[in-house]
Amino acid sequence: MATQERITREATLRARNIGGIDETTVELEPGVTVLAGRNATNRTSLLQAFMAALGGEYASLKADADEGEAVLEIGDDVYRRTLRRSGGTTVMGGEPFLEDAELADLFAFLLESNPARRAVTTGDDLREIILRPVDTDEIEAEITRLTAEKDQIADELERLDSLSGDLPQLERERTDLEERIDEKRTALQEVKDAIERAESEIERRQDDQNELEAKLSELRERRSDLEDVRFDLETERESLSALREEREELEADREELPDLESLDREAIDEEIDRLQRQSQEIDGVVSQLQSIVQFNEEMLEGSHPEIRSLLAGEDGDDRGADAAAVTERLLEDEETVQCWTCGSEVRRGEIEDTIDRLRSFQEDKLAERDDLEERIRSLRSDRREIDETRRERDRIDDRLGDVSAEIERREARLEELTERRDELETEIDDLEAQAADLEAESEGSADDGDDGTSAEDDESLLELNRRANDLEFSLGRLERDLETTTERIEEIESALAKQERLEKRREEIRDELEELRTRIDRIEREAVDSFNEHMDAVLEVLEYDNIDRIWIERVGETVREGRRTVEQTAFDLHIVRSTDEGTYEDTIDHLSESEREVTGLIFALAGYLVHDVYEEMPFMLLDSLEAVDSNRIAALVEYFREYTDFLVVALLPEDANAIDDEHDRITEI
Repeated sequence: MATQERITREATLRARNIGGIDETTVELEPGVTVLAGRNATNRTSLLQAFMAALGGEYASLKADADEGEAVLEIGDDVYRRTLRRSGGTTVMGGEPFLEDAELADLFAFLLESNPARRAVTTGDDLREIILRPVDTDEIEAEITRLTAEKDQIADELERLDSLSGDLPQLERERTDLEERIDEKRTALQEVKDAIERAESEIERRQDDQNELEAKLSELRERRSDLEDVRFDLETERESLSALREEREELEADREELPDLESLDREAIDEEIDRLQRQSQEIDGVVSQLQSIVQFNEEMLEGSHPEIRSLLAGEDGDDRGADAAAVTERLLEDEETVQCWTCGSEVRRGEIEDTIDRLRSFQEDKLAERDDLEERIRSLRSDRREIDETRRERDRIDDRLGDVSAEIERREARLEELTERRDELETEIDDLEAQAADLEAESEGSADDGDDGTSAEDDESLLELNRRANDLEFSLGRLERDLETTTERIEEIESALAKQERLEKRREEIRDELEELRTRIDRIEREAVDSFNEHMDAVLEVLEYDNIDRIWIERVGETVREGRRTVEQTAFDLHIVRSTDEGTYEDTIDHLSESEREVTGLIFALAGYLVHDVYEEMPFMLLDSLEAVDSNRIAALVEYFREYTDFLVVALLPEDANAIDDEHDRITEI
């Protein structure tokens, strides 16, 4: 993998069976390396080998080979890329310099087909090229996740604020309960002492008392059971009430969900597939139209002289001189040209009209494709809404099922507890009556005794036991209330201990959201600023006389995303020219081929810098600069060399002669 440190070691590339190369080895020192040679001398093939070893996917096998490789050595590090023909396609393997070369393909491998260069010359969406390496869907998903987490934290902090307000009252309740418990314990102890005294007085009547004590013990047990049942009843009622409230809330949430009956997800999928196929077909047509228009424009401008010569003199040497004269005459004639398809003489204006119609048709197709893409985005938004609604409905239905089952279980339990309470209350009434009878008999026996003491003035043992039972019941309730209150206080104090951590996390999320929401905006601004800065500098260096400025402006535009209308930015390219009469704004179509190529290269350089490609890719590759004159090519090379460790440039010999002699040259590949 690449490092972020500037490379000062030399590099060696070995290529075999790539492009038109049988086998070759080249060595590079850091800095500029010029691949000098005529066309068809494997300069571009060598650049393909570099791209393959560096991680690119666009290298091709030699036509007569089934396998090949590119090996790049930088110091002690070796990076290898293998190519193998399989089923009509080329399969790549090995361990190249980069695992993912998307950024390098866009902004470092600046061959003729480079998307950033072509975006300017073909009028493509410049903003889309700059943002292509940015996973905007992932950013939106992360924003959604962090927003949900922030909302949860806000709800929790709001709950904690409420709990903090409850704490003083709970602490007062705990103090009050502790005081009441102390009072109850004191009263209970007094009653127990009275019971002990009373029991000591009637030890001599032990036989009678045994049965009474048994009844009183059984009575205490039943009262304890009744206390437990009453507590369980109260708990079940509270739980049942909470469950019924939750069921009502869930049913209300379900009613608020959008109606999905009118939305057929399968039909939406089919429509998306159909529109995508239609968009791909249009892409194919647009690509063909682009090739046709470009070829015809080049022929009309006098490019491809070999083809023109072939049309004029294909029958041999005897007719060569006459054909050359005819060709020269046709080239000098500004009104007519020789048709390169049928060989007849036609008016230049007719061909230009045909090219204009083709270009207009291409623009119509591009507009049609944009409409299709907009419909596809809208349908995808509908599909996401359907999926989200279905997931939410399923979640609510699952929870409703669980809550309803729990309500049924607790209702059955409540009915069982109610029956048990009634049974215990009946048993307690019977036991109290039996104990009263036994106590009356015991007191009657006492009245017949020799001591003459009467128990009428003292509280009966049964009453004392009743009081003790009531006190124990009240004490138990107060102790449970104290336990509940104490647990609630501890829960609140524990929850409040998280408050500082939650507040810190909320601030972190706010910072993360701010960074995510401004990341795209920051990249756009930096790209525009970088392009404008370098374009100004390069125009000054290259001295284009009638161009005052070429610059990009970020402008807002309203677009649709699914069912929503949102604001987005677009990159508008401005060209300002000057004449004797003043300045005016021109269009990209009126730039010369040289000016367009330079603009495309600077746009690619802006992407290279904005995305910090230099941190992972120490190479920059340049090719197809013939449209720019030699001196300006030399100036561009000097300008670009400042931003990369290795700058490899493929040039024709006459262009290479303008490059400073201090730079390395490779003339045999």
